Amino acid sequence: MKFDHKHIIPRYTFVIILLTLVGVAVIFRAGYSMFFEQSYWETVRERLASRQKDIPAVRGNIYSADGQLLVGSMPIYTLYADLVVVDRNDSVAERKHRLRRDTTFIRELDSLCIGLNQLFPKKSVKEYKDLLMKAYKNAKARENSKAKCQRTFVLARNASYIQYREFLKLPYVRMGRNWSGMYGEEIPQRQKPYGNMATRTLGSLVSSCDSAMNGLELAYDSILRGVNGKMHREKVRKQWTDRTDVEPINGLDIISTIDVGMQDAAEKILVRKLQEVNGEIGVVVLMEVATGDVKAIANMTRLGTPGNYYYSEVKNNAITDLWEPGSTFKTASIMVALEDGMVTRKDSVQVGNGQYLMHGRVMKDHNWRKGGYGRRISVDECLMFSSNVGVSRIIDEHYFNHPEKYVDGLYREGVGVPFTLPFQGQGFPRVRRPKSDGSNWSKTALAWMSIGYETQIPPIYTLTFYNAIANNGRMVKPRFVREIQKDGVTLKEFPVEVVKEHICKPSTLKDIHEILERVVNDKTGLGKKAGCKQFKVCGKTGTAQVADEHGSYHGSPARYMVSFCGFYPSEAPKYSCIVCIKKSGLPASGGGQCGPVFSELAQYVMAKGIFRNADEAADSTSVFDVPEAVEPPLLEKGVMPDVVGLGVRDGVALLEKLGLKVRLQGRGQIQKQNIPVGTKVAEGETVTLTLGM
Repeated sequence: MKFDHKHIIPRYTFVIILLTLVGVAVIFRAGYSMFFEQSYWETVRERLASRQKDIPAVRGNIYSADGQLLVGSMPIYTLYADLVVVDRNDSVAERKHRLRRDTTFIRELDSLCIGLNQLFPKKSVKEYKDLLMKAYKNAKARENSKAKCQRTFVLARNASYIQYREFLKLPYVRMGRNWSGMYGEEIPQRQKPYGNMATRTLGSLVSSCDSAMNGLELAYDSILRGVNGKMHREKVRKQWTDRTDVEPINGLDIISTIDVGMQDAAEKILVRKLQEVNGEIGVVVLMEVATGDVKAIANMTRLGTPGNYYYSEVKNNAITDLWEPGSTFKTASIMVALEDGMVTRKDSVQVGNGQYLMHGRVMKDHNWRKGGYGRRISVDECLMFSSNVGVSRIIDEHYFNHPEKYVDGLYREGVGVPFTLPFQGQGFPRVRRPKSDGSNWSKTALAWMSIGYETQIPPIYTLTFYNAIANNGRMVKPRFVREIQKDGVTLKEFPVEVVKEHICKPSTLKDIHEILERVVNDKTGLGKKAGCKQFKVCGKTGTAQVADEHGSYHGSPARYMVSFCGFYPSEAPKYSCIVCIKKSGLPASGGGQCGPVFSELAQYVMAKGIFRNADEAADSTSVFDVPEAVEPPLLEKGVMPDVVGLGVRDGVALLEKLGLKVRLQGRGQIQKQNIPVGTKVAEGETVTLTLGM
C-alpha cells in the first residue's frame, strides 16, 4: 500500500498541535490556580482535608497478688466549643441551615450556661456566657471575612465520664456535634485507688506526655502501653465524620506480687515507729520465702520542717540505696567460718572488757562502757550478743593472711552476687576483693568488713541472703511481677529465678538457723523484741554508725542505721522480712527499734493467713475487711445512704451505683461522710469520705 503524504502528515500535525495546546492550557490553568486562586484553594483544602490523629490505646492495669486494682486507666475529658461548623462557601440551603442554628444558639444560650455552671462551678454563668459569645463572634468573623480568628475554645478540663455524659444532655449540645460544634475529647488518665500506697514500686507517669517515670510503670512500659490506633476526621456531604483507619491495641495487664493488706500494714507500722524515734528514712520489705515474691515494700522519707514533719515515698531506698549493713552482716561472716571449718559452735573467743586492739585500732562492743562481757563467749553468743570483738577476732585470726578466702566465701554463699531487678537506678552490692598487691586493703579492712562495715549492700540484697537461709539454702531472686494477662487470661508467667541452688552445706545451714533462732528466742539474745508469742522467729539485729552528708563519722549528733532481718515461723519459714531505720542520735538499737516493727508486721501477716473466711480475719490494721456487724445500707435513688463503718471498696461501690463521684481522704475504713444521711443528691455529685483506722 502506498503511503499518502498529502493526507496523513497534516493529520499528525493537527494532533500534535492540539495536544500541545492542551498541555499549554493545563500548565496555564495550574499556574493561574497556584498564583491567583491560592486563597480560594486553601479554603477548600481546609474544608475538605482529612485530619489524621492517634486513637490512644488504653494502658494496661497493674493488679495486686490478691486481685485488687493498684493502678488503672480511667478516662477524663476536655470539653470544647467549635462553632465554625459551616463556612462562607456553602450553598444557599446550607446558609439557611446555619441561620436556624444561630437562632437556636441565641435562644438556648442562657440555659446552656446555667447547665455548664452546675456541672463545672469553677466558672460562673456569666463567664460561660462571655466565653461562648466570644466563640460565636469569632465564628461569624471567620464566615464573613478571611480573618484568622480563634476557632476552638475550652469549656472544661478533667471532666469525669459522668460529667461528660451530663454535658451531652445540655440544651443545644444535645443536638449533636455537627450541629452545635460542642464535643469532648477523651484523655486516658492513670488512677491509683489506694492513693500513694507503694507508689515508688508501682511507678508513675508524666501525664502530659504519657511517659513512664519509674517503678513497674517504666519497667513494663512496652507491655502496659499498647499500640495507638489511627483515625481521621473528614467532611462527607458537608458533615464531619470520624473514620478509623487502624484500631488501637490496648495494653496488657500485669499481676504484681504485692498484697494490699500486707503493704498497708507495713507502711502504717513503719511510719508509726519512724514518728516515735524521729527517724529520717525507713524501709520494710516483706518476702515470701519459697518464691521470692515481694508482698510488701515500704520506703518512707521524712519531709517537711521541724514540728511539721510527715513521711512519704521519695525513692525506692530498699533497692537503690547502698548502705553499710552493720551487724546483720555478721551472720554471713560466721557462716563462712563454719563452712570452711575454721570454727565450730563449741568454740569460744575472749572478748574481755569489750575492747580489743585490732592492728592499732580499737574494736569495741556495744557494752564496752559497762565493762563488756568479761569472759569468753561461744560462737552462738557472738551472734546472740552481736559482739563486734567476738566476730572480728574469729575472722581476723583465721583469714588475716588470706583475706581473699574470706571474700570468696561471701560470694560462695551469695553475698555480693548481683542480680537484676525491674527498676531503674537499681543499686548493686559492693563487696570488695583484695588485690594481689594489697593496694586496696589495709590491716584493719578484714576485721571491720566482718562486722558490716567497708561494704555497701542494698537492703533487698541482705533480705535475699536471709531468705535463702529460710529456704533451705536456696537463694531466689526477689520477684515483683507474677504474670501478664489480657482480659483475665494469662499470657505469660514469670517463673521463680534461682540465684544459687545452695549457699552452704546442710550442716552449716542447720547451725546458722539454730543460732538465729536463739538471737530472738533466748532471753539473752538482742533480738527479743522481734519475737512473737504465737510462733518462733529467727533473725539478726543490726546497728551501724553511718557517715553524714559530708562523709564524716564524727558529726554531732552521730547518725545510725538500725535494722532487723529475719524470717518466720522458725519451724517452717513462710516469710522473710527486713526493717531498716536511719536516724540521728541515741538511742540507736536494731533490736529495740526495728524489732517491734518486725514483730507487729509478722503477727499481722500470720493472723491474716489463719482464717479461711476473710470476714473472720477482720483486723484493726486492715483497711479492706468489713466488720461482720456492719450491714450494707439500703439504696434509694437520689438519697444519700449511710456508708460510715464500711470498707473502702464497699462504700465506693455503693455510692457509684447512685452515680456519685467519690473523693477519699486518709486510709482505712470510712469514718465520716461530708453529705449527711438522707440528703437528696444528684447524679455526678461529689462525696468526700474521711477514712481512718
